[in-house]
Amino acid sequence: MMVLLKKMTLVGIGLMVSLSSPIVLAEDVLEEKNIGMELARDLATESILACREKGFSVSAVVVDKHGNQRVALRDDFASKFTLQIAEEKANATVMSGLKSGEFRAKRGDIRPELNHVDGVLMMIGGVPIISGGARIGAIGVSGAPGGEKDEACVMQALEKFEDRLAF
Repeated sequence: MMVLLKKMTLVGIGLMVSLSSPIVLAEDVLEEKNIGMELARDLATESILACREKGFSVSAVVVDKHGNQRVALRDDFASKFTLQIAEEKANATVMSGLKSGEFRAKRGDIRPELNHVDGVLMMIGGVPIISGGARIGAIGVSGAPGGEKDEACVMQALEKFEDRLAF
């Protein structure tokens, strides 16, 4: 009887200790690289300026690696719809990990269905933002006459700030 009582006491104490102290597992805490506001702002601004130099009035939207909007800028004469289109191009890039135009070309079999996913648009002009080999976000540009021109403005901005991305 005494042995049974000791076992029950030990089990009870163990249960109380385990319930009163938090259990920390490796999966409970995550560390990740993500884009900061300053870099997001600078990339969006530079993308707009690159397009402006070519005579295009565009919007640029930067999202983080999860698709959360970090910065949205619209040039003076860009239509309000360019903001939505730019963000949805960036979201397509987050979803695929590829430039939105590459994703569009590779997945023509499901492109019509993907255009029905809320917040995703399968058009050229979304580009991943990569730092030190890790994808930290994406940028989408819209408003130039053709997605290739939108993408070229993004690439020019990324080249300008490559020193801030290569760490």
